Amino acid sequence: MTSKPPLILINTLIFSFTALAALTLAPLHGILVGYQGETLVLALLLWAWNGLSITAGYHRLWSHKAYSAHPAVQWFLAIGGAMALQNSILHWASDHRRHHKFVDDDHKDPYSASRGFWYSHIGWMLRNYQGEPDYTNVRDLQKNPIVMFQHRHYGWLVLVTNVILPLACGALIGDLWGTLLMAGVVRLVAMHHGTFFINSLAHIWGTQPYSDKQSSRDNAVLALFTFGEGYHNFHHTFEHDWRNGIRWFHFDPTKWLIALLARFRLASGLREVPAERIETAKLQMQLKQSRAVAQDRELSEEWLHLLEQQYQSVTERMRDYYQAKQAGLEQTRRQLDASARARLKELKHCLREQQQQWLKLRQQLASA
Repeated sequence: MTSKPPLILINTLIFSFTALAALTLAPLHGILVGYQGETLVLALLLWAWNGLSITAGYHRLWSHKAYSAHPAVQWFLAIGGAMALQNSILHWASDHRRHHKFVDDDHKDPYSASRGFWYSHIGWMLRNYQGEPDYTNVRDLQKNPIVMFQHRHYGWLVLVTNVILPLACGALIGDLWGTLLMAGVVRLVAMHHGTFFINSLAHIWGTQPYSDKQSSRDNAVLALFTFGEGYHNFHHTFEHDWRNGIRWFHFDPTKWLIALLARFRLASGLREVPAERIETAKLQMQLKQSRAVAQDRELSEEWLHLLEQQYQSVTERMRDYYQAKQAGLEQTRRQLDASARARLKELKHCLREQQQQWLKLRQQLASA
């Protein structure tokens, strides 16, 4: 029987005592003393700062280099990330890049979901499973002075943002202990477990519309309290895209923040996967699922042949449409002549018709 790695005492104490205080002292203070409105607003603002610092900063900016940001934005996200108490940018990005490279590998993925919910959620941080930190996969970040300043002074930044800042704000609004509990402890616990749910639940609960080569899932519910990170199957399939929720109705505040920064020229170089690649990945998954249903129900070869034909028709129409659209984007819409606009409109109509036929066939298959 192999012995477990030693406990990381500091992590165990922080996670245990903050969770205990959030579950006992915070509600008790609310019942006996109550919280001021300003205290709750401050806690919400700090939680949002933390959350967006992790998602827009640690994750999409530094780990995946999905866009570039102005130094002022980087400082803001680096300080907010330290307040989130999830280790330095350098360490976090190193773990995360390793997670993507070796996803679901029990030995190489730092928080592999295949080792169970508890391990991927928090267990991997309670014991020294990783050994000494290896930053060879983040050499690019070691050239960033903001990243390295935060890494070198991480402990002081954590102390200032998690203890001194809440206490100072509490003194200013006249609610010292309430602010420390809500804007300090409860905010921190909510931030921690929001992020941890992406490592655990987002690899267990949800759908796989883009790929089933790894365990990641899309989950709109998780997106609601993780600043848009719940569209995790899309993210693992197209990890360098600056968006996670690609539809206009997808709840992705991180995407909205990055778009706002870009509008004010505080962000640039937003990397975006071509729509044709995204739609092709979805079609391939739909075809795979439909084949599995057809084979499971022992349907005739005719059905499988029809599926293949419809799949080819949709992909051909889609390729024609996106090629024409891309050609159109190279000119302004005003410069497109009437025949080019009509051709694009016709291709779009044909694609929609073909997609409707594909959907109808899959529905017939499901009910067969």
